[in-house]
Amino acid sequence: MATKAALSEPQVLAHAKQRLFPEPTAEDTYAVVDTQFASEEWLAGEPIEPAVREQLAPFNHVQIGSGYPDLVGVRQLETELIAIERLGDDPPLVAIEAKGDTEGRTVDVERGIVQAYDRLGEANAAYVAAPKPAISNSAQTLARELNVGVLGVDSGGAVDPLEVPRVVGNRTVDEAAAIRFQATAQGVAEKSFSLNHPKNYLAYPLALYHPDPTDQVLGEYVVSATDGARQGAAFLGLIDEAPDGTTLTPLGREVVRFARHRYGTVEDALVAFDAWQGSRKRFVEIAPEWGQLTRRVLWSYPATKLIVEELQTMHDDRIPEPSLVELVTWLHVHHPTFTVELFIRGSDSARSRVLTEDGELRESALRDGSVYHAPTVFQLKAMCYHAGILTERGAEPHRLDPETDVWQLVEPLEHG
Repeated sequence: MATKAALSEPQVLAHAKQRLFPEPTAEDTYAVVDTQFASEEWLAGEPIEPAVREQLAPFNHVQIGSGYPDLVGVRQLETELIAIERLGDDPPLVAIEAKGDTEGRTVDVERGIVQAYDRLGEANAAYVAAPKPAISNSAQTLARELNVGVLGVDSGGAVDPLEVPRVVGNRTVDEAAAIRFQATAQGVAEKSFSLNHPKNYLAYPLALYHPDPTDQVLGEYVVSATDGARQGAAFLGLIDEAPDGTTLTPLGREVVRFARHRYGTVEDALVAFDAWQGSRKRFVEIAPEWGQLTRRVLWSYPATKLIVEELQTMHDDRIPEPSLVELVTWLHVHHPTFTVELFIRGSDSARSRVLTEDGELRESALRDGSVYHAPTVFQLKAMCYHAGILTERGAEPHRLDPETDVWQLVEPLEHG
């Protein structure tokens, strides 16, 4: 049985997202809502309130199972939301299907349960969210049998877990992997690179290893923007940030070893960094050994691998000098979720302009530089330039002409 509800589907989903993902920028947390909810109207003549749209953003069209869940996210959920059984230490990938009032028709909670069940081939946990009066005992029984969680939403927005699912294993697929990546310390959802020269990030492990205060050392020899340097070093996997302090990763320790082998002490290495301040030359040209080390560090960053491999494929297909528009269009065909997360800003306005309700690209919107994610098209590209991977620097979005911004490999491999 199902009952007429007073809550629209976008409202139900917004409340469910707030319940399961209350701090969207927290560590090991990321969630996106399907692009169908990015439209200004949910039903004809029924606008989606700005506050609801803001709660639902960012948007993407992520295939999990045979369809596209209303929400896909990663977070370590509380025990009241999920059964205690766990598979490993990683936070679960969660899929939510929402059901709400639709032009006076009944709320088909059972259909939402079946849709959520389909996502369990790739998600670790799946839920249906619906107005509480619409959830019958038979619906809860079906959900329990299928291992689907049930979230009851009341008219005031409170969300109660009426059924909690067990965490299950899943297959690693490209679309799910993109959301998992965004929840890691290297994800590009809200913040990543703010400085465009790799020396600022490579120097951070040296400053951290130095006996004097890290920010003091970094500011004296390398860059005054110490927060940006620390953030980028974390994204490149050079340091680990934890509540009890920042430590070197194995990759960060290798950078320190390299510096000590090359200069004798980290102090002398930092003096060399001081001499490079303000240089406009390519890093790999003024400091070839550091440039090669930069190349290895950047290659460990998953986004670099994806871009380089696809640029090589484009070269093989006789597209040796693709523009940013051509690259994003190409990538979206092969890695749609990752492409949107990596290149398009997470704001409601940018995602709504670039993606249709079905998750297709609007190529006309890609010609506007303002829709792009600066840490990718400016900072990451500039670092790839300094490392000798790409032929051109990056550009800030407000100065970016995506149709003339070239993404070309310095050393593409030829057939044979």
